[in-house]
Amino acid sequence: MTTEAVIEPGAGLPEGAFAGRETFRQLVRDALARAAEEGWRELILCDATFHDWPLGERACVEALHAWARGAGRRFTMLARRYDEVPRQHARFVEWRRQWSHKVECRACPSADPQDLPSGLWSPGWVLQRLDPLRSGGVSGGEAERRQLLREQIDHWLGRGTPGFPATTLGL
Repeated sequence: MTTEAVIEPGAGLPEGAFAGRETFRQLVRDALARAAEEGWRELILCDATFHDWPLGERACVEALHAWARGAGRRFTMLARRYDEVPRQHARFVEWRRQWSHKVECRACPSADPQDLPSGLWSPGWVLQRLDPLRSGGVSGGEAERRQLLREQIDHWLGRGTPGFPATTLGL
């Protein structure tokens, strides 16, 4: 009789405190790559502006393409405003357009940028910047950490409205 080991989503990704913009950006890259490899069913990205995120990088967009090809996947994005996203993350904007049936974007323009969480949530691992200005925060797969970030994000999702449309219709 053989048994296969069950690997928890996000197992092997860093756990604990992190500091610095480039460390944060690398954690996002690693998480998106792992999401594609392991087929995470859900991803939520939340930030006031997504200014420091590497979303427009080729590696991130390729990982998102690979991730989105799986069935039953859901991607949610929450921001105060999306003004900087098209300017800074052109590849991501094209990916969002192509996969709009799996992507929901919400906006909370009245939120204080300091109050909106900055992080990546998945069912098995989270990344949260507690100090967005210095890009310091924590990551890990602990159930309590995942639940706390999800509750914070859900609070703001409930206050949000549709934002960042996949296409802009004009006359």
